[in-house]
Amino acid sequence: MLTFPDSRETRTSAVREADLFSRLSEQIAHAKAATTAFAESLANIDPASVNTRAALAKLPVIRKSELLEHQQASRAAKGDPFGGFSALGFAGWNAHAAKAARVFASPGPIYEPEGHGSTAYARTARALYAAGFRAGDLVHNSFSYHMTPGGWIMDAGAMALGCTVFPAGVGNTEQQIAAMHDLQPTAYTGTPSFLRILLEKADELGTPITSLKRASVSGEYFPPQLRESLKARGIVGTQTYATADLGLVAYEAPDATGKVSGMVIDEELIVEIVRPGTGDPVPEGEVGEIVVTTFNPDYPLIRFGTGDLSAVLPGPCPTGRTNMRIKGWMGRADQTAKVKGMFVHPSQVDAVAKRFPELGRVRLVIANPDQKDAMTLHAECASANEALQAKIASALRDVTKLGGDVAFAARGSLANDGKVIDDARKFDV
Repeated sequence: MLTFPDSRETRTSAVREADLFSRLSEQIAHAKAATTAFAESLANIDPASVNTRAALAKLPVIRKSELLEHQQASRAAKGDPFGGFSALGFAGWNAHAAKAARVFASPGPIYEPEGHGSTAYARTARALYAAGFRAGDLVHNSFSYHMTPGGWIMDAGAMALGCTVFPAGVGNTEQQIAAMHDLQPTAYTGTPSFLRILLEKADELGTPITSLKRASVSGEYFPPQLRESLKARGIVGTQTYATADLGLVAYEAPDATGKVSGMVIDEELIVEIVRPGTGDPVPEGEVGEIVVTTFNPDYPLIRFGTGDLSAVLPGPCPTGRTNMRIKGWMGRADQTAKVKGMFVHPSQVDAVAKRFPELGRVRLVIANPDQKDAMTLHAECASANEALQAKIASALRDVTKLGGDVAFAARGSLANDGKVIDDARKFDV
């Protein structure tokens, strides 16, 4: 049984960085040797040279949408159902590889492998411990166990802590309420909205649920009003950020008063925040896409773009945990839009901005006055002039093959929300 937290949660940043990057070269070498996808994408990379964040930032980002494309293409050719990213196999293909224990499906579908004895999902124990879960707690787990890994991710973490798990899954509200009354669980995992449904339905039935003291919620937005509503019932609710591909990424850690301040990154990951559509890390505090490198040998994702937006918070967690903190989920990074029948990507907007080092933040706003698509590139600039404006407009046309206006803005005036393309069109219905 694993014990959490461990001493790694309070080590210095320098010690943590040294540990992670001393292991990274081995993981990259393994990814190249064990998967066809990384053997190709990292063919010219010497694993030993990737020993700093700057070196890591030079590697390509593989985004979830690209992962889906790789899997679809491979499946169409009756090849590897994981698109070349898995180090595992099963009867029928990749017979020489270690065999997968389970295969899960996420929307797309995207298939995720899990190995025998894997601790990738058990890492969730760190988040559950921070949420107050302890050995012996009965955990009512209402994440789905059917096809998707959600239920198994939380199940593995709770089991690693020594908790007892009731695998409730989704739906069957009244049956779940009956089970909660019979078993008296002290902890809950699932979506926040389903917890609200359970509590309100139990009230309606005249059999309120009073045994719950802790809840670790995930999978959707956790409204502040619901957090306060749970607190009024004596339930401390915290958020866990996990994905099917990676397992635990970050988690809330309440202080002694129950207050949370951002989400702490898990100890077994390297997390970067990059400008949407690129692989370029942004300065601390700037909103960008969460990119994760995992040390899971079975599914060795290197610079995996989650598609989620967040920003790094300054300083350590008030609880004493010293790892990087992020603000939590702040939207989606994939802002591709179709303008006049052509796709415009965040990477194209970034390519335009990189031609002009005097620019700060940029944002392409798409509108449709008179139901006709029109683009305007808003750009922060301290030395704006008509000649520069014309050059930027020319670059915008060159890169996107679409015409657009350029509007200058004062430095620091554009919103720090990670939005590169703002589709503000309104359509008549």
